[in-house]
Amino acid sequence: MYGNLKEGRGILIGRMQPLHNGHIQVIKDALKEVDELIIGIGSAQISHTVENPFTAGERTLMIKKALSEHCIKGDKYYIIPIPDIMNNFLWVSHVEMLTPHFNKVFSGNPLVQRLFTEAGYELNEHTTFNRNILSGTKIRNLIIHDGEWENSVSKSTSDIIKEIDGVERLKHIFLKD
Repeated sequence: MYGNLKEGRGILIGRMQPLHNGHIQVIKDALKEVDELIIGIGSAQISHTVENPFTAGERTLMIKKALSEHCIKGDKYYIIPIPDIMNNFLWVSHVEMLTPHFNKVFSGNPLVQRLFTEAGYELNEHTTFNRNILSGTKIRNLIIHDGEWENSVSKSTSDIIKEIDGVERLKHIFLKD
C-alpha cells in the first residue's frame, strides 16, 4: 500500500504562528517514526491578525528554511495549507481530501486527537513540547512587547520574520485590536 515506505506517512497539523523550536522537535521526533511527514498549515486562510499574523506562504517558507537549517531533507515531508471549514464533523474528511494518504497522526491538540481517533487513525499522543516555555501565543506577545523571542525560533525563522517586517506588522495589528 505504501510502496517502499516502511512505516507509512504521518501528518502533523498546526498553525505555526510562528514556527518555533517546539514544532521543529515534534517534526524531528515524528520523522523517527514515519518515512514521510505531511505538515499541514492550519488556518491557512487567515493572516494579519494578532493570533494569526503570518500568511500560509510565509509559514511555508519558515518551515522549509528551518527544516533545511536542521538538515531535514525536502523529500521527507510535504507542506500543505489546510484552510478552516468551521465544521468539526467534516474536518477529517476535509484534511483527507487535501493531502496524500497518511496512516499516523501527530498532535498535542485534544480536539485534533479526538477527531482523528474517531475517524480510526493511529494517534501519537506523545507529540508535545513544553507549552509553558514554547508557544506561539507567548512568542507573539514577546515580539509585540519587545521581549526576547528569537531564541525560541530557528535563525531562519527569525530572519524571515524580520525580512517580511513581521515584528512591525504584529505590533501594528496589536495596536488596532
